[in-house]
Amino acid sequence: MYRQVLVVLALLLCSSPSVKGGKILVFPFDGSHWVNMKVLVEELHSRGHELTVMRASDSWYIKPESPYYKSIHMDSSGGFDKERFGSFATKLMNMRRQGASLWARTYLEYELVVQFYEMHKKLIQMVEELFENTKLMQSLRDAKYDMVLTDPAHGAGVFLAHRLGLPFVFNVRWTVQGEAHYAIAPCPLSYVPVPASELSDKMTFLQRVKNFLCFIFTRLQIWYVTEPNYTPFVHRYFGNDIYYMELFQAADIWLMRNDFVFEYPRPTMPNVIYMSGFQCKSSKPLSKELEDFVQSSGEHGVIVMTLGTLVEKLPEDISEDIAAAFAQLPQKVIWAQKGKRPSTLGNNTLLLDWLPQNDLLGHPKTRVFVAHGGTNGIQEAIYHGVPLVGLPLMFDQPDNFFRMEARGVAKVLDIATVNKDNFLEALKEVLYDPTYREKMKTLSNLQRDQPMKPMDRAMFWIEFVMRHKGAAHLRTESYKMSTIQYYSIDVVTSLLAVILLVFTVFISAVKFLWRRVFSRGKAKKE
Repeated sequence: MYRQVLVVLALLLCSSPSVKGGKILVFPFDGSHWVNMKVLVEELHSRGHELTVMRASDSWYIKPESPYYKSIHMDSSGGFDKERFGSFATKLMNMRRQGASLWARTYLEYELVVQFYEMHKKLIQMVEELFENTKLMQSLRDAKYDMVLTDPAHGAGVFLAHRLGLPFVFNVRWTVQGEAHYAIAPCPLSYVPVPASELSDKMTFLQRVKNFLCFIFTRLQIWYVTEPNYTPFVHRYFGNDIYYMELFQAADIWLMRNDFVFEYPRPTMPNVIYMSGFQCKSSKPLSKELEDFVQSSGEHGVIVMTLGTLVEKLPEDISEDIAAAFAQLPQKVIWAQKGKRPSTLGNNTLLLDWLPQNDLLGHPKTRVFVAHGGTNGIQEAIYHGVPLVGLPLMFDQPDNFFRMEARGVAKVLDIATVNKDNFLEALKEVLYDPTYREKMKTLSNLQRDQPMKPMDRAMFWIEFVMRHKGAAHLRTESYKMSTIQYYSIDVVTSLLAVILLVFTVFISAVKFLWRRVFSRGKAKKE
């Protein structure tokens, strides 16, 4: 019997397709971006691939030790300063609440742009130190990696991939120049809303004017933040004839962290692979204490609230108002909030420093998710079909929530004007108006109804790049063209010149013939 079992196992092993583990160099972006990159890293590890993660000495989220990857520690700053961005979030929130002047708010926005400038400056310095470290660079070459997996929110992984001559794949929604589609696909401003414009794909004339002005504003930000940092670096290490975005646009595959359940329909490209919800998964059982608390809600269910990691605590008066609003509801509330315990906190509310977000959103008793509007949280809410109450603060959060509100699955409040009454009203509307949950269930069904799971799709294309040493056949060559060539300005100009020349010759010929006929007629009369 024992021998028969061994024979069967041997036959199964021989008949199964062989899997060759690859070697992947990962250069992530810190902060919340690492949260979803880590999901890919863990899945790749489970499939037998060997992963090495580059991390700066001041990394916030990226740990030096992990069972899923080896890390290469760079003794330099990665540029992402949690304290500075957290301080900015608090300042912005306070300014909006105090009704600060347009000038004061504009100055604060300028301060954020300056922070991004400094962040990219530090990143470029880190890459310079890496490139000048001949011993480390040689060890990277000797490691014989198959590809680089990186996030183009900074250029470090892009530049390293080119330096090592490796194919590379993006885990992407943002590049150093903004939303990723603007770097790879046509983006007609007539129906593709610029991020942060809070517009849909159905725009009136004035809204199209606003969209155009938002686009110009983003170009100005790029001119200030990225051009001065990236252009000199690329000219130094890759040649004066190379524009830095060409190096980004040479990526083999763009694994896009959204899809057309979230995004408005728009032009795209063959090497853009949509994997929205790849990080979403079925919920795991809660701890006994948390499960008991959830079950105690009875038929009323649970409200989950968290505002991410940058805003660990709200101003005291807002916390008091929110706690007082929660206390008036029959639902139980699980709220991730640090700092002073609000005096108005009801017996129905449990305060935690951290909560298992995915597991709570997937619990059948969860009724509403109160969130700040980060992409990961919104994708998980869609996946589990939980409607939203939004308190967006900064970055892409207001625009993300605008899209959810436009689809009828969220009620959004302004942090500047939120109080006990309007917060309670918003909660009751989302809790007791069934259309919010019904529409969110529709979005959830759309997101889930795919021929292939988003994670499997991402894994296929990463492994495809390793098997074929890239995916050049899917990559447009348009990025190598100048603006004049891309928009056929040279062709139109040449054709207009030819038409003008023909027209000029024709007019000249007509004048010449007219003169000859006129002169002959005049000679006969004489």
